[in-house]
Amino acid sequence: MEVTRITIDEVSERMNRGEEFAFVDVRNPQAWAQSNQKLPNAIRVLGGELQHLGEIPRDRAVITYCT
Repeated sequence: MEVTRITIDEVSERMNRGEEFAFVDVRNPQAWAQSNQKLPNAIRVLGGELQHLGEIPRDRAVITYCT
């Protein structure tokens, strides 16, 4: 599996073409608490928490994001 960086514009363009993604929110607890925004259906995973790995779909590209 190849890991690459992707811009917001690239994600938007690919979504407009119908591509589906799994979004994984890896922001730290402080950043999470200060934010009132979350991507719909994003999976929340704190560093070191492995119990959520089974929730990440394997049938699409996975995009992780943080601050």
